[in-house]
Amino acid sequence: MDLDSNRTTTRGRRGFAAMDPERRREIARKGGASVPSEKRSFAKDRDLAANAGRKGGSSSRGGGRPNRSGEI
Repeated sequence: MDLDSNRTTTRGRRGFAAMDPERRREIARKGGASVPSEKRSFAKDRDLAANAGRKGGSSSRGGGRPNRSGEI
């Protein structure tokens, strides 16, 4: 028996594929809705956004571009 073919049959449907169609439609309808401006803190505070980006970049496990000095 081939392990790959067995793996795909036992996995089943996941995520959106496992939801009923009405639930998927409900979520899809919300896709075009915008976040209210009072909730968009990064749009208002550039320093807050920059610090969050630095924090995320520093906790990253690599795979990013090297910095200007050529180091990773």
